[in-house]
Amino acid sequence: MQISSAQQTSAPGTPDQGVAVSGLLQRIVGGEDVPFAIIRRQASATVDILSGDVVDVDRLADIPLGAEGDPERPEILTIVPYRQVRERGFAAIDDGAPLRCLIVREREVLPLEQVVASLPDAPVPLADGAFDVSDEEYADIVRTVIRDEIGRGEGANFVIRREYRAVAGVQASTAVLSWLRALLVGESGAYWTFAVHTPDVSMAGATPERHVGVAVDADSGERTVTMNPISGTYRHPASGLTADAFRAFLDDVKETEELFMVVDEEMKMMSRVCSSGGRILGPFLAQMSRLTHTEYLLAGTSDLDVREVLRLTMFAPTVTGSPMQNACSVIARHERGARGYYSGVLARFTPSADGAYELDAPILIRTAYIDGEGQVRVPSGATLVRHSDPVSEVAETAAKASGILTALGVIASQPAGEAIELAAQDGVAEALNARNARLAQFWLQPQHPAPSGALAGRTARIIDAEDEFTAMLAHQLRHFGMSVDVVPWSAAAVEHNDVDLLVAGPGPGDPLDLAEPRIARMQEIVAARLGAGSPLLAVCLSHQVLAHQLGLPIVPLGAPRQGLQLEVDLFGEPTLIGFYNTFTARVDAGVDGGADLARPVEFALDAATGDVFATRGNGFASVQGHLESVLSRDGLLALESLASHALVGTAASV
Repeated sequence: MQISSAQQTSAPGTPDQGVAVSGLLQRIVGGEDVPFAIIRRQASATVDILSGDVVDVDRLADIPLGAEGDPERPEILTIVPYRQVRERGFAAIDDGAPLRCLIVREREVLPLEQVVASLPDAPVPLADGAFDVSDEEYADIVRTVIRDEIGRGEGANFVIRREYRAVAGVQASTAVLSWLRALLVGESGAYWTFAVHTPDVSMAGATPERHVGVAVDADSGERTVTMNPISGTYRHPASGLTADAFRAFLDDVKETEELFMVVDEEMKMMSRVCSSGGRILGPFLAQMSRLTHTEYLLAGTSDLDVREVLRLTMFAPTVTGSPMQNACSVIARHERGARGYYSGVLARFTPSADGAYELDAPILIRTAYIDGEGQVRVPSGATLVRHSDPVSEVAETAAKASGILTALGVIASQPAGEAIELAAQDGVAEALNARNARLAQFWLQPQHPAPSGALAGRTARIIDAEDEFTAMLAHQLRHFGMSVDVVPWSAAAVEHNDVDLLVAGPGPGDPLDLAEPRIARMQEIVAARLGAGSPLLAVCLSHQVLAHQLGLPIVPLGAPRQGLQLEVDLFGEPTLIGFYNTFTARVDAGVDGGADLARPVEFALDAATGDVFATRGNGFASVQGHLESVLSRDGLLALESLASHALVGTAASV
């Protein structure tokens, strides 16, 4: 449905960067009622001003990209609301926020200084400003999520938002232009600084984070997908930045684990989108005016349509949580109302030299929204993990909103202290690089097939129990020369006699909760495979299911191991593994795996607690940790060993 248009004063498509369409910005600033977008990319000396037709569509696949090879195909900017995640079958409160496309008909490129000088400098009057969730209420939500969600195995981390709300005394177009000027002047280090104005949907922001991009190599035609997970937040002290304080932040376990968990989650997406699985580059720093974040860059190649790349990566775990599907359900349970465009993306589709499109899609965070009634919203969220401090998470939501609230005039701008580049300080690069020493080298380098004797040429099927770690598992098994397919639990049969190896995959929840259809089906699948004596590998949740069927008790851990890296003895091999579990199988003192259980089994145990890290038996193996995780430095070798055992091995105790 087309809802508005702008006069076309240049040919559709992307004009030469050096050719400006005269007067577009001046018409916008002068009050001409046209939809527009004004975008400054990171560190660019120029600003793009776009206008055109506004069209709302239902699904990402409906975004009206031009036909491949059509020289007249237009550039399109799409505002993707959070509710669009329902396309992936995930939960979201539906507020009706439109999936809106600006089909660019007019484009102007101007120097940054000229744009700043042209934008209105008058403050926007705001009334009735306050957070919709008080500090005390938000702290209570943090405690509830840790206790009832993370503490019951629903996931490793969740992002819960609250919003600053106010009423503006000017038109939406005037407000976003004024806010944009303040952000261009006062906010540094943003990936995109932007303003967008369309009927009833207007916004201005300075987002630090690219979610996903697709770029085409002009020589080879190779299409590279990049993602940019950012997590770990250093709030700049009022007293000024110091290298010592920042190095202490880099040593903070919570901040480090937050980043690793979101890298894991985005690598799941990369493994679905990219045939190469994806490579991790970094870590790096994203330094802004009030905050500094740690980040990685993920890269891989893909032949998928850019709209499908966007669909498969909805949305960033840095603004939702992990595992993604369950995180969406947790958000729906604990947030106050719908998200609107918060945590969605601005997706810019630009015609590429190969006749298709490139994509640049930053996350909609650090953004102020204003509707046609003058209602203003500034959402911000904190990443809640097992050892989150409620007071600190309250402060983090305020800190993340502070740059935008300063631009809105709600918070007074702070006098600039001595500017220092944190990345250049002594010891910072070393502290960042040291993080990679404990990560899986498989994901830190280009990946090439390495067929394994026991696995090469064999078939495997992975049952996905609602954790897309299965995509990473599939990629690693293919690395060993296996032919692999992934089937969601809801579509999986009980018996799988057509594959050599069945991998019962990970997922959230209590493995004994048979009232949950997903758990009941995983119990049936594991029981059938075990009963048939056919090769079975069980991972995380399914490891607990298998252990239960072997006769072991399943108990909740005293403290969840969500995103925790442990070195364990895996059948005589010291092995560094990433764990994401709240429940564990446990062996009581004196239990003989060869005599006291349903069938002979060998254990890898925590000698102090009896917690079972892995099992092996005739035709089966299981592991509690995630061998495919970036946290599993030794995971690839362990996966090869356990999968090979399931296919050909017997328990050592038999």
